Amino acid sequence: MHDFDLVVVGAGIVGVSSALWAQKRGLQVLLCDPNAPGSGTSFGNACTLATYAVLPVNTPSVFRDLPKLVFGSESPLSLNFAHALRHPLWMLSFLANCRSARSAHIARQLAGIMAHADAGINPLIEDAGAEDLIVERGQMTVWSTKAGAEADAGALAFRKAQGIPFEPLGPQEALTMEPGLKLPVHSAVHFKAARSVRDPQELITRMYRRFIALGGQWRQAGVDETRAHAEGVEVCVGDDRVNAARVVIAAGAHSKSVRGSGAERLPLGTERGYHLLFPEEAHRVSRPVGWAEGGFYAVPMAQGLRIVGTVEIAALDAPENQGRLRYLAKMGERMLGPLPEPESQWLGFRPTMPDSMPVIGQSPQSERIIHAFGHQHLGLTLGGITGRIVADLAEGRQPNLPIAGFAPDRRFV
Repeated sequence: MHDFDLVVVGAGIVGVSSALWAQKRGLQVLLCDPNAPGSGTSFGNACTLATYAVLPVNTPSVFRDLPKLVFGSESPLSLNFAHALRHPLWMLSFLANCRSARSAHIARQLAGIMAHADAGINPLIEDAGAEDLIVERGQMTVWSTKAGAEADAGALAFRKAQGIPFEPLGPQEALTMEPGLKLPVHSAVHFKAARSVRDPQELITRMYRRFIALGGQWRQAGVDETRAHAEGVEVCVGDDRVNAARVVIAAGAHSKSVRGSGAERLPLGTERGYHLLFPEEAHRVSRPVGWAEGGFYAVPMAQGLRIVGTVEIAALDAPENQGRLRYLAKMGERMLGPLPEPESQWLGFRPTMPDSMPVIGQSPQSERIIHAFGHQHLGLTLGGITGRIVADLAEGRQPNLPIAGFAPDRRFV
């Protein structure tokens, strides 16, 4: 006899989407997290439903640009060398996935699931009554140099081949759309179908409330162990134990801490991201604007202007890197002109596999344990469709889209 049909571990966008999809299907679901829904990494993202983002971080350009990225004084990448030396196999696997053939394979896999992203999140937005949080003004990416634009020409060609709509823009066209830009503009593109979210945590909060309204249950507690057996899974929720038909591990960068789930055996790394918030400056841009060479976004949202992005490869428990915050402040001013002191700053942990693809599917440990983590920069975008896939697997049936490429037992090189 099971206490629940499904226990969901983790209440970020992926976990809450999984819980809501499963509850909508009529399953009895328990959602668990030591923190409030949407208050972790999902809180601090770039607020963008980035359906154009089908290119992985792993590209052949990494080999060309690695010295500049690692040692450059104004690089969007920060690498903790002690952390890298402690995890040489992960770093080598990441680099192996930058080879042309592997990078192209990863991009095709991401494009395949991305084509279903809106179908996964739109029903949840509607169910949650969150349409007012969604802004349909697209996203703009700007290149400030000819070299930068030429380096990304292949990526745009791939997107065009995948049917992703975008409009190339000249400097004056870009400045007409976003007159607040102060950086030199060589060229730009407008991804017209992209949408943004005025408040990601509010979106997740409304989805959580809908989950509760449908009869879902919530426990503000961590899960540190699962024990699968023939009839179900015993889940250690805080100081209690519950029995479930299935459990889904959707705890983002913390998924490896759940013993007995199989997640602890996977090469899950952490890519740390930062943001600064300027409450009175949302008027500076009218949509999310990314500066390609700078590796960050300027995003207007309900709370103000969010300058967000960059990549830091470091341990999950490493202290906040003040250099990353200074970088965002400096580059934000280059992009938009003088800014006041930020009201707040934030550090989050993107769950990252060495092939830049999420892990979605049944654990090698047991078919009753489902993995749904490792979405790196794409959690908000792919959270809804991942949740729908999880609901399918929780019902014991195959999803209506191919997910073998994201299997937990795949090769990561």
